Amino acid sequence: MHTNKQKVIRRLKILEGQVRGLQNMVEKDTYCIDVITQTSAVKQGLSNVEDILMDGHLGHCVINQIKKGETAKAKTEILKVYKLKRK
Repeated sequence: MHTNKQKVIRRLKILEGQVRGLQNMVEKDTYCIDVITQTSAVKQGLSNVEDILMDGHLGHCVINQIKKGETAKAKTEILKVYKLKRK
């Protein structure tokens, strides 16, 4: 998780800056399409963070749950995340 943690923190800091930039764009009445372009970039960035977290969860937590015989718990978590990602 350490290397993933550093990746996630780095990406979240980038996203934080992008969101501040969006706020500034709106305050300055930036052209709507330019703002929408940036909001799409932020959404993609958040999706990338989710992917990193999900990869770590599946590669570590879920595998450990299955090894411990907690297959129902693992299945429930996988389905929960799957449903969240579809929204």
